[in-house]
Amino acid sequence: MNIHDVAKRSGLSVVTVSRVINNSPTVREANRQKVLKAMEELNYQPNSAAQSLVRGKTGIIGMSITNLNDSFYDRVIKVANRKLADQGYFLALSISENEGEGDINNFLFQRDRVDGIILLSPIEEEQYVAELKKKKIPFILLDNQYEHDDVSSVVVDNFQGGYDATKHLLDLGHTRIAHIGGPTIFLSAAERKRGYMKALADAGLTPFAIEYSGFTVSSGYEVAKKWIREDALPTAIFAGDDFIALGVVHALREEGVRVPQDLSVVGFDDQQLAGEFYPRLTTVRQPEAQMAGIGVDLLLRQINGQMEAPTVTKLSPKLLVRESTAYLKQS
Repeated sequence: MNIHDVAKRSGLSVVTVSRVINNSPTVREANRQKVLKAMEELNYQPNSAAQSLVRGKTGIIGMSITNLNDSFYDRVIKVANRKLADQGYFLALSISENEGEGDINNFLFQRDRVDGIILLSPIEEEQYVAELKKKKIPFILLDNQYEHDDVSSVVVDNFQGGYDATKHLLDLGHTRIAHIGGPTIFLSAAERKRGYMKALADAGLTPFAIEYSGFTVSSGYEVAKKWIREDALPTAIFAGDDFIALGVVHALREEGVRVPQDLSVVGFDDQQLAGEFYPRLTTVRQPEAQMAGIGVDLLLRQINGQMEAPTVTKLSPKLLVRESTAYLKQS
């Protein structure tokens, strides 16, 4: 089968079929669907190497990430991969094993190897931005640390998420609310803490306690154990992410402190484990599917020369109330 067979089956010209195969934005959607249907019926697979030569493109989008052990990243990657595949692109991952270990000279970060780059939660963000601009590689930022007037990005309103989590605890009657924040290198961690502080201030309260840790179960466990040893437990804890929160719950259970009867816990991110252990964790879910979808659309518009100006999109998270929070027990 060849392109002429597809044209004959679809009832359209060879030129139109070629434009569909090469993802041209000038093709009417109805004609695009006719061509795609004909290709499916004939089991026609375009030669990817030939496409790259004709379009001057590789058909590959690179994504740089720092961690695969995270449900948030997993969901972003899956949605981005699916959307890109629908447009005829292959997603290639570049993984930095250690936080802060940049890979701006990575194999993928070359114009003749990728058509564009997605930076997901970058650590050394400014180096990436400068390098990709210099190489003139189209790119977008997802869950980035800083605002850039001339770079398109999609972020989550972490301040609102921190505020909503803390307000939920306040509405349950808690006033002794502590916070365990993530690493200060992350803007998201700072914004979640800022939301916590603002919710308390609006209620005329001050923080009961604030600690910082890594985004790990062991970190949350150690902080909770420390508060138990010091006999300084709050009645509620807002954790900077679900792994921290799960570590807290584990430490409390070992000491006979019941969640949520004796102490309420809220996490952040809605990791897969958050809804699978008892008590199921109250948490703040990030709209990762929406983030990935908007990010891919922005990048493809850049690649196709359709982007008029850089755009920053801020998405709202959602509080998911489960079993780890309850009304303050009256003594």
